[in-house]
Amino acid sequence: MFDVWKNVLAELEQSVPRNDLKVWFDGVKVVSVDDGKLLISTPNVFKAKMIESRYSDLVKEAFKHNDVEVKELEFVEPEKKGAKKRVQRSVSVGSIQVGSVAKNSAKVEKSTEPFRTGLMSDYSFDNFVVGENNEVAVGIAKNLVNDLGGRYNPFFLYGGPGLGKTHLVQAIGNELIRNNRELKLLYMPTSDFYSEFVRMIRANQGDRFGQKYRRLDVLILDDFQSIVGKEKSQAAFFDIFNDLYQRNKQIILTSDRLPEQIETLDPRLSSRLAWAGPIDIRMPSFEERCAILKAKAEFSGYDIDDEVIEYIADNVKTNVRELEGKLNGILAYAEIKGVSPSEVINSGLVGISPQDKKGAITSKQVISKVAKQAGITVAELTGKSRVANIKTARQVAMYLLSEELGMSTTKIASEVGVKDHTTVMHGIRKIREDLKLDFKLRELVEGARNAIYA
Repeated sequence: MFDVWKNVLAELEQSVPRNDLKVWFDGVKVVSVDDGKLLISTPNVFKAKMIESRYSDLVKEAFKHNDVEVKELEFVEPEKKGAKKRVQRSVSVGSIQVGSVAKNSAKVEKSTEPFRTGLMSDYSFDNFVVGENNEVAVGIAKNLVNDLGGRYNPFFLYGGPGLGKTHLVQAIGNELIRNNRELKLLYMPTSDFYSEFVRMIRANQGDRFGQKYRRLDVLILDDFQSIVGKEKSQAAFFDIFNDLYQRNKQIILTSDRLPEQIETLDPRLSSRLAWAGPIDIRMPSFEERCAILKAKAEFSGYDIDDEVIEYIADNVKTNVRELEGKLNGILAYAEIKGVSPSEVINSGLVGISPQDKKGAITSKQVISKVAKQAGITVAELTGKSRVANIKTARQVAMYLLSEELGMSTTKIASEVGVKDHTTVMHGIRKIREDLKLDFKLRELVEGARNAIYA
């Protein structure tokens, strides 16, 4: 049956986008096929729901092509072995960390390091959950470990707060140290880099400052956007960057914006930071947010109803850290009061703040925020203009009205002033596709979304 399942997955590749196949079928296993009933084991209930609602017919057809008749699909989650209140594993998505130190990173903690790294040992690849929103970044990060100073140098990781940038770059560092304890690697927030520079200048030790960083094999600076406005620090980093790069030493940076969007950044430096191309992490989709929350709950030893998971995922869309905060608040209140998490949300004892709820957001607000973010008027957005930036803003409004408010395409058409629902469908598809590669479009969409829920 294993070979048949491999054939089924190979056939699904012909009709299911590669990213979707990875997200929804990774970890899925066939348990048995008996009398037309296919029993499938899925890592969580959300994968099961998605496969059942979206891919069941394709799965049945693929099995039929392999001479196996499947009339219905049934899903089970793998048995949890030795579930305890105190969990010995650790899982992280974005900034979420659960449990204790991961196995591989524990080795880093025990190692005798000749150079103080600044790394936290509980950040590893093993406990970073991969989804469609971050799989490219994770793949490149893992390749970078085996190609220091090569194709991905500098490695510039871009994305909003709380999406896992710090975890991912520290995972790179921990893996590098695990493989080579003699490696001179330093991780630090950019604000610390600046503070140290100021201290050294005041002590007339500017030369020593540069020497310290030139000893490195790998330099990891977090939150690089905080260097804005600090011209002398930029100049010092520019010299360090050039020296390290010319000697094929690895430079890794994180930022919440692209190099060209960092105000007052020296154009020469901005250009160099983009040499290898910025790599981004995006906000997880609804299904991925559900999976994050499910993982957090399970590894904390809680069995939570789907309605609680979906309630939080549906209402928290601005920050992954906030997902964890809302879940922790509900779990804490449930434990103190001795009730279930479902009772907590159903009774309104602990809820999502009103501004996070769909019911508090109107279509006019969405359109207004998109227009403002795009630098145009509402009248222009809802008008007939075909100018490129106005047309894009109109399509972004369509996309957000669909994603955030769940409005029908017919209703959206009337709200944004287009002829019919087919124009809306095209606009939504275009934005969804362009978001994969267009960083400026992502900035527009995320900026509007954050403004909507601010």
